[in-house]
Amino acid sequence: MDHRPLTGPDRFEVVPKVDTHFAWLRTRMSLERTLMSWVRTGTALIAFGFTIYRFLDEVNHTPGAVQAAQPYAAQIVGLTLIGGGIVSLVIAALEYRELTNYLWHERYKPVAGVRETPGASPLLALTMLLVLAGIFAFLAVALRLP
Repeated sequence: MDHRPLTGPDRFEVVPKVDTHFAWLRTRMSLERTLMSWVRTGTALIAFGFTIYRFLDEVNHTPGAVQAAQPYAAQIVGLTLIGGGIVSLVIAALEYRELTNYLWHERYKPVAGVRETPGASPLLALTMLLVLAGIFAFLAVALRLP
């Protein structure tokens, strides 16, 4: 009877074969696609939040328009969407780094990529750039910059 533990780091036996290598690559590519999906979602939330704020703010300041019952509602909605986009991008980036580190663990190096180290990810750099843009948009709405 096999007495290997069913949980913990020793539950997998890594055999360096072609199909195992391609399974590792498929997992890595899936991780990239997941981050790209989160980048699209976070970017959309930031863009919609800023756009909704600007649109509703312009409507509130249009001559002859009935003033809104809650004049700061546009700012609150915009900040909520922008903040949600920033948070989703940060969480996605953290999850991406954690799972990338897991995939490049010493145990999986025999079936990993063609390099010895993970390398830099342009997608992660783009994610961080979008986080900075989201922070700028958040501050612009929060401070009511034109």
